[in-house]
Amino acid sequence: MTVTTLKPNMDHWSERVDLAAAFRWTARLNMHEGVANHFSLAISDDGTRFLMNPNQMHFARIKASDLIVVDANDPETLSGPDAPDPTAWGLHGGLHRHCPHARCAMHVHSIHATVLASLADSRLPPIDQNCATFFNRYVIDDGYGGLAFEDEGERCAGLLTDPRKKVMIMGNHGVMVIGATVAETFNRLYYFERAAETYIRALQTGQPLRVLSDEIAEKTARELEDYPEQDERHLSELKAILDEEGSDYAR
Repeated sequence: MTVTTLKPNMDHWSERVDLAAAFRWTARLNMHEGVANHFSLAISDDGTRFLMNPNQMHFARIKASDLIVVDANDPETLSGPDAPDPTAWGLHGGLHRHCPHARCAMHVHSIHATVLASLADSRLPPIDQNCATFFNRYVIDDGYGGLAFEDEGERCAGLLTDPRKKVMIMGNHGVMVIGATVAETFNRLYYFERAAETYIRALQTGQPLRVLSDEIAEKTARELEDYPEQDERHLSELKAILDEEGSDYAR
């Protein structure tokens, strides 16, 4: 069980702990990029107030108490201590303003997802179970317009208004994954990167791909969506490992 130390005036503590664990594990899997990339988690009913990592803090050092509160409707947020950089504000602020179903959002430039996003054809064919997980459940952004300042963030948010599409392959950029909880979103991020790796490595063989039929791919995706508690169990196990190692993520 995760050992947490409650901080004074720190609301949403369990959510902070979950998000901190996701940061730590993303760094361990080398899915981060230096001190760039951002995760956010909505803490208001309309989703416009959210937790986010402080500006340019390495994922491997982030603790629950480090997370800042950002208000997508208040640009003055950018002037506070450890305020997010303008691209984090633009991308995540736009998403939380326009997609209230996106309670949690994780944006990374992980290697294989970014390779996929760099191909002229960025589709992910269902060549194995992990790839089939995302069948008809992602969108491809082929209109990259530079750094994700406010206008670019608004444009990207417009691509995720369909609640069924929870992954955006950001052409020439990386990947954005959304979900209802930290556990759900991190689990989806993890498996998307694994799926992208399988596909990229399969392409590297130069051999023909064994692609599942649409019927079986959709059946597999639905079965995995209904698979009980995998996301919560996944994150709980990762937190247990961090706890056993004496990590300070939950402080």
